[in-house]
Amino acid sequence: MFLSKKSIWVAAAITALGITTSMPALSQSSGVLNLYSARHYQTDEALYADFTKQTGIKINRIEADDNALFERLRSEGKDSPADVILMVDAARLWRAEVEGLFQPVQSKILDSRIPKNLRSNDEGKGSHWFGFSTRARIIVFNKSTVQANDVDTYEKLADPINKGKVCTRSGSHPYMLSLIGAMYERSGEAKTEAWAKAMVSNMARTPKGGDTDQIKGVASGECGVALTNSYYLARLMRSTKPQDQAIVSKISWLWPNQASSGTHMNVAGGAVAKNAPNKIAAVKFLEYLASDAAQRYFADGNNEWPAVKSVKTNNPALNQWGSFKEETISISAIGKNQIYAQKILDRVSYK
Repeated sequence: MFLSKKSIWVAAAITALGITTSMPALSQSSGVLNLYSARHYQTDEALYADFTKQTGIKINRIEADDNALFERLRSEGKDSPADVILMVDAARLWRAEVEGLFQPVQSKILDSRIPKNLRSNDEGKGSHWFGFSTRARIIVFNKSTVQANDVDTYEKLADPINKGKVCTRSGSHPYMLSLIGAMYERSGEAKTEAWAKAMVSNMARTPKGGDTDQIKGVASGECGVALTNSYYLARLMRSTKPQDQAIVSKISWLWPNQASSGTHMNVAGGAVAKNAPNKIAAVKFLEYLASDAAQRYFADGNNEWPAVKSVKTNNPALNQWGSFKEETISISAIGKNQIYAQKILDRVSYK
């Protein structure tokens, strides 16, 4: 069997970028959907299998981190076989939209099921991307050394009482850029920059690691308080491993800003690729992701809340948490504000 030059180039690109694919080759058949995904959750396997069962459309999947996907899509250009692109966080979705990697979609199903603040704002032209699950940016703290009322808002993390106690991941990580982008939208540039500057002064250590590392730092006492996406904590809470249970036993957590703006929310979302060869199948897949069955997969599989608020879940961690006041700022605005967020971080030397 001989490979064409194009097939050899694709294989080389996959190897070079560290991208893995669940199928041996990409197809442009109407019965196949080419999915580029920055989601790396094993529980999504059931999601894809159910779509194929319902529609008969097979999924060729390429997984990589966001930067690798951006580079691949740029290099492929108009010849890209990508039909659907899945990404996490408003900052990444907005970046992909601005770079022209998505095309607008007009769908009555998506417009009726996905709330307006969880999709891009493209009046009259259709949305370029849709959020299909949400996650909260919560505060975790060491219950032996920190009082809840000293850290119950994002703003209080910058108070002098928390000097030497705060841990976060890199300020330039999209999760942090989106949080700061939301603060910029809510409070303006001057207040947001003052907050970021005070946060730098309150750090227990130089920002590093992922969200699970922040939780572990709080449990060990290295940090007094930290920020994390909710599903990282839910994973530890649902774990049966003794070491994970030991971590959970030493920390507490809360929904920030319940008396004011509400807890910062973000999304995992999807879009139809700019040059999708199978657009009909791509739109079907996005509409499937908004279905009750798919929304439950997001919640029960990866501890995320459904974007479709009417969907009931059976996730013990999410059910235990109950309801809380959510921030209602447009995800599209949060993504756009990452430019201002990064400039603020640079000025205050937030690493």
